[in-house]
Amino acid sequence: MGIAFDDVLMFLFSISAAQSQTTLESLQCHFTWDLDYSKPQLYRLRDRLEDVCTDRGNRWLGHFYNLQGFIQFKLEKYEDAKRLFNKAAEVFSELRHADEGPWLVVNYGNLAWLHHHLGEDEESQAYLSKVDALMKKYPPPSQSELHPEIHAEKAWTLIYMTEEFNAAVDHFEKAARMQPDMVDWNSSYVIHLVKAQEHNTGEVEADLLEKIRAAKERDPENLYLAVLYLEQRAKKGEKVQEEVREFARNNLGSLSCSYSCMRLLLEVYKNHLSIDEAIDLAEEALKMHPDRRHLKKNAALCYRWKMLFFRDSPTRPGMKDRAISLHEELLSLYPDSQLLKKIDLATVYAKSGYKAEAEQIYQELLQDELDPADKQLLYNTYARYLYYDQHDRDGSIRYHMKAAEIPVRSCFGKGSMRVLNKIKDRGQHRMCPEIEEFLKNLQVLE
Repeated sequence: MGIAFDDVLMFLFSISAAQSQTTLESLQCHFTWDLDYSKPQLYRLRDRLEDVCTDRGNRWLGHFYNLQGFIQFKLEKYEDAKRLFNKAAEVFSELRHADEGPWLVVNYGNLAWLHHHLGEDEESQAYLSKVDALMKKYPPPSQSELHPEIHAEKAWTLIYMTEEFNAAVDHFEKAARMQPDMVDWNSSYVIHLVKAQEHNTGEVEADLLEKIRAAKERDPENLYLAVLYLEQRAKKGEKVQEEVREFARNNLGSLSCSYSCMRLLLEVYKNHLSIDEAIDLAEEALKMHPDRRHLKKNAALCYRWKMLFFRDSPTRPGMKDRAISLHEELLSLYPDSQLLKKIDLATVYAKSGYKAEAEQIYQELLQDELDPADKQLLYNTYARYLYYDQHDRDGSIRYHMKAAEIPVRSCFGKGSMRVLNKIKDRGQHRMCPEIEEFLKNLQVLE
């Protein structure tokens, strides 16, 4: 019996598809880096990237568009994903002054996956061929090592999408070591080495200040490095207040266009100058660019800082009304990532004396269908609100238990566990036996 021609075609196609799948899975790109998040988390990250992406002269713009494209894919907005991936390729060409290079490997890998998902196998195969051609023309230093361009992009992606600071620093360090003429990579390595050490131990090693200074000299236009250097000197006890003020005066126009730099500078003002000066600086930046939503977010943050951590300092006229109006405005500016904005608004309401309004927000949020990570976040923040604003210790403990029993590893779950262990160790609260039993059962489950 003869084999039908159509059967042969289907057999060949199945072999091709299987080979394609294997090749796709071996690519180095966002689709193979185990980046799996819930939709609410993706919306929050998308909004954050859109704010950061406004930074003037952003040297990582190609990477931004690559990651934004991947997020849009995960949100099932495939045309937007394709547009952003193509935009990334255009930006890379502009920034690198070349039409092709190893910086396109991740981008082409993303496009190969996107077309494969859309059933466009011919286009997918075309991008796989482009990746093969690039890897042959620009091979990595060894078969066991990634290309430095891939190390750099993977590091940058891990910083934004995970808490794997140590892994990100390792990738940045390898990229910078393999290609030392790439100043951006060295600057990012130093910046995130600081962040990793602060995340791991709460402080930085003594010799790191010299690394920041050296990186700043190599990269004089990097405002974030300049602010970081001022911050670390202040932490070492240097009197840098006037230097910080002069830096802000001379660079406010550029800083206002940079989400990351402005946020860090405001933290320097809060911690080493005064919270009122931080508020004034945030308001001045907002006057320069009243339509930039990240500047409204920064101003709102400064007012919230004052209400939370500087309650003994003199109240500014109209401060509470201004804080509330800014936080209410943020809800309309971030329509797809409301949870944190609503919690922040509830915090401002509570600290302004509007406890009924704060409680209403929390009760509405507690009725929402949330993924486990967001539920843990909500339970932890509500527990703190019950303790500090409603003085309901029993209720606070119960919500810390609710947060702790959710099997999600986050700072909120860890925070609730610390509170429960602290209460248990003190042994003075009437719920201590219940807490101890709860913690024992939790350990058994783990």
